[in-house]
Amino acid sequence: MAMYEPIRGHDEEEEKKKRGVECCSGDVDVDVVVDDVEMAIHSRSSASATSKIEDEEGSKQRRLHQHQPSPKPQSQRLVSLDVFRGLTVALMILVDNAGGVLPAINHSPWNGVTLADFVMPFFLFIVGVSLALTYKKLSCSTVATRKAIVRTLKLLILGLFFQGGFLHGINDLTYGVDIEQIRWLGILQRIAIAYLLTALCEIWLKGVDNVNSGSSLLRKYRFQWVFALMLTTLYLFLLYGLYVPDWEYQIPIKASSSAPKMFSVKCGVRGDIGPACNAVGMIDRKILGIKHLYRRPVYARTEQCSINSPDYGPLPSDAPSWCQAPFDPEGLLSSVMAIVTCLVGLHYGHIIVHFKDHKDRIFHWMITTSCLILLGLSLDLCGMHLNKVLYSFSYMCFTAGVAGILFAAIYLMVDVCGYRRLTLVMEWMGMHALMIYIIAACNIVPVVLQGFYWGRPQNNILRLIGIGS
Repeated sequence: MAMYEPIRGHDEEEEKKKRGVECCSGDVDVDVVVDDVEMAIHSRSSASATSKIEDEEGSKQRRLHQHQPSPKPQSQRLVSLDVFRGLTVALMILVDNAGGVLPAINHSPWNGVTLADFVMPFFLFIVGVSLALTYKKLSCSTVATRKAIVRTLKLLILGLFFQGGFLHGINDLTYGVDIEQIRWLGILQRIAIAYLLTALCEIWLKGVDNVNSGSSLLRKYRFQWVFALMLTTLYLFLLYGLYVPDWEYQIPIKASSSAPKMFSVKCGVRGDIGPACNAVGMIDRKILGIKHLYRRPVYARTEQCSINSPDYGPLPSDAPSWCQAPFDPEGLLSSVMAIVTCLVGLHYGHIIVHFKDHKDRIFHWMITTSCLILLGLSLDLCGMHLNKVLYSFSYMCFTAGVAGILFAAIYLMVDVCGYRRLTLVMEWMGMHALMIYIIAACNIVPVVLQGFYWGRPQNNILRLIGIGS
């Protein structure tokens, strides 16, 4: 703890005043006064010389301090947030590489939630928390908006390059993409859209109320909650209210010059949430075009479409016509609820900004978390199933609540109890999440390594270690 010394000279002045009062009240010794005057004359000359020396030394020190760079203020990062982000990156790498070996941890073919289905909501939740900390003190809203738009464009460009089909993956040394078939949406694109809208909410839809309780926190950010409610209402209205007509798609026949094979899917329903006739897929087909959607849909692993379900496999003899139809898991309508997940993370970040006591933060987090999980599970029991592909409202509530529990636990362990050494690797991964995602999840390293081969392209280091064989 810092120790503060009393101000020098203050006590001496008080003593001088007391001595002056005593001299005035008592008899004055003339000899003492003469001696004091003589000493003052001699000391004044010596003091002037001494003061000149001190002034020269002080000026030298001031010049040295002016040339020395001032220490930069250390930015206080929320370590638990970096750890949570790193843990999510590690989870993503695990399910991407082990999902084929262990289908139980791979994405659910349709309804239900597996380990892999938490990765996207966790990333969106973390983005929301980060935005609350980033924009807690705004100097200029216009400048902040411009920077948010620039960051969004960077993410969109990266997403188009790495997930639009430009790189052809393992076992293919070619590159390039037909603009007529480029995939417009993907993971980075969804994060970019959620980031932009959440950032704009935090910049422009913020009240001026003072926060000293949970109710005052809701009042301060009431316009953001209204926006989240509007998005949820829009999603539910379109999902259950749009009429889905019959539709067709075609698949080119490999190694053949014949015309592509045409498939027809019978729908003519409203409010269906199955793989074939849901409004999420219809909106993507109408707006984006079926040629721009993901060509390996997750529902191809259902029992109706794969004899190796829950893994990919050959089609059963009685497979329905929609099994091979393109479907984008990061579609337009499903991204609406992804934005709401980001707004939920923003609320958790607001609790960090306005409540400084650890107990208060954890208490408010647990209230929100409990409500979200109970609501999600209740909706699932009532028929609104947990579905990652559609990003159902129940799925949003449940996964955001689980993200809140995990974040609170990491915060308690790292920032409150100080167990930081145990999570140094995850912290480093969280601070370099985008770089690791591009290298690991987008197959950049395998694509580069397979470019070095001997004799023919099949003889590369990846085949040697059993990758891509």
